[in-house]
Amino acid sequence: MTDVLAPLVRRIVPVVVLDEVEAADPLAAALVAGGLPVAEVTFRTPAAADAIRVMAERGDIMVGAGTVLSARQVDDAVAAGASFVVSPGFSAAVVDRCAELGVPVLPGAVTATEIQAALEAGLSVVKFFPAATSGGPAAIRALAAPFPGLRFVPTGGVAADNLADYLAIPAVVAVGGSWMVARSLISAGAFVEVSRLAREAVELAAALTEARQ
Repeated sequence: MTDVLAPLVRRIVPVVVLDEVEAADPLAAALVAGGLPVAEVTFRTPAAADAIRVMAERGDIMVGAGTVLSARQVDDAVAAGASFVVSPGFSAAVVDRCAELGVPVLPGAVTATEIQAALEAGLSVVKFFPAATSGGPAAIRALAAPFPGLRFVPTGGVAADNLADYLAIPAVVAVGGSWMVARSLISAGAFVEVSRLAREAVELAAALTEARQ
């Protein structure tokens, strides 16, 4: 399977909900301009597959599909051009189908049992979701101890004001967040603000990473 860490190189993955396909291209352009050429487009709206297709066809942004709940949705996402798949929980059907297609997958896991299922499936990175209500940084540190080779991508309740708390944890490879791509910003066409928030997040993540080295 392709490297699941490729979309996580900047340590931040914008989690996007798109209600209108027309917003896909300007949103992608805004993220690229902000130095964050990656997005997880959630399969929560009818526009998701077409939005992924529009963004993927640009060629300058890595686009994944989020909230993928079934093998059929994996097929739909990959057909649309998704280069990685994210699910809120651990689904053997989703993980197996991604393996068959050679697509990186990031399943949700917040318990030791779910983590062991992911490890048994040959995965080394999981989505810790919903992070804020599942114990936050303290829970991740506790789970990282018995699973030293595992890396986490906390999502859900991560924002600019607590980004440092998560990225300071050695086991956290990246975070998923929507503060720079809020639904309200997209619906208002505030793409300049999206770029500004994306740039700010990238700079903060880079500074935190440099400080840790």
